[in-house]
Amino acid sequence: MSRAEAVACLRADAQAIARAGVAGADPARCLAPALAAFTAGLAQGVPVHVIAAGKAARAMMRAALDAGIGVARGLVATVDASGPWPASIIAVDAGHPVPTAESERAAREALAIARGAGPGDALLVLLSGGASALLAAPGEGLSLADKQATTRLLLTAAASIDEINTVRKHLSAVKGGRLALAAACPVTTFALSDVVGPIADDPSVIGSGPTAPDPSTWADALAVVTRRGVLAALPVPVRARLEAGARRVLADTAKPGDTKLARGTYRVIGSRLDAMDAARGAAFDLGYATVTLEAAIVGEAREAGPAFVIEARERARRLPRPVCVIASGETTVRVVGKGRGGRNQELALASAPSLAAIDEPAVLLSVGTDGVDGPTDAAGGLVDGATCVRARASGVDLDAHLADNDAYTALDAIGDLVRTGPSGTNVGDLQMLLLGAPA
Repeated sequence: MSRAEAVACLRADAQAIARAGVAGADPARCLAPALAAFTAGLAQGVPVHVIAAGKAARAMMRAALDAGIGVARGLVATVDASGPWPASIIAVDAGHPVPTAESERAAREALAIARGAGPGDALLVLLSGGASALLAAPGEGLSLADKQATTRLLLTAAASIDEINTVRKHLSAVKGGRLALAAACPVTTFALSDVVGPIADDPSVIGSGPTAPDPSTWADALAVVTRRGVLAALPVPVRARLEAGARRVLADTAKPGDTKLARGTYRVIGSRLDAMDAARGAAFDLGYATVTLEAAIVGEAREAGPAFVIEARERARRLPRPVCVIASGETTVRVVGKGRGGRNQELALASAPSLAAIDEPAVLLSVGTDGVDGPTDAAGGLVDGATCVRARASGVDLDAHLADNDAYTALDAIGDLVRTGPSGTNVGDLQMLLLGAPA
């Protein structure tokens, strides 16, 4: 087998392994045991209200219906909420990663459902990554435009997801436990997590914790915008609200120990670990020695990619070939240019020179498990040891594109862009490095 043929096989296998990883985080599969326990504990005739929000909301609501739950009143809030749905369920196509008017509408509907649930009713919240933007009701004195501008500033400044959510919770009428506080009945939450840290699968961070207590404070939120250098650029009402909260003029979010939230149940039913386990199984079945990196891949994408290559090669050094090193996490992108791309595309592009220096067939794949990487139609990037050669032959200056945050254009021009379409789940990103000629 020639080196080019080996690389072609590695590229095909990497995509097959990634597909298996995404399937391992299928919402219906992850939800099934939790829904069975939930329905078994319901008294006959109890009205059940269901709020599904996040990138996996459609699949999670469908799983609830398939489990035999009769939804008295329900909401599906996601990027594409198309049904068909029973008449009792409202479907809202909300916006992500920047909230839209429909995101605000979805949050208002969620609050209405929670407030309408009686003391003897059951409220089930099906939460997944993306819900922070998809449920966005501004707090008192703020507009949706204020929240949109704040989100854009934080995204551009490469704020981590937990930093963004800390701010979001303090600008919201629904986040930071406020959705659960609106209900007269205990709330059951089943969550599919895309949160990698600082505390993995932290309920207060998944979807900005609409049904979970929030340990962060006004001072924490103000510290985020200060640390990220966006305080002066914030809309005036946002800055005023954060500063007033830090002076303890405003009530804070629901805190750990709140007796009303303590009545509820919160369970994480799936995470990046499920995707990694499924990917590892698929790689093994294809004949690869496998390694999984437990620590999440985080930090700026253009730095995290080359660092992952170094660590993966070290972990694979003594293993037989072919070998597949699997990781997951969620990086950030500091936007300084005017190009297009996402964190997975930027990570892959930044890793290409590292692969060119490897003296055996090598392929790196980085994809979002949701199938959407940044504001593009791509899921991520797939590069190999010849990516730099192909780029030069095509007149594509990889360094210039990386400097302009234009990974999408560069990868698309040389055939290294990965398009899968939305997957219906979301547990963060998958990365893998494949080394050696396949059998």
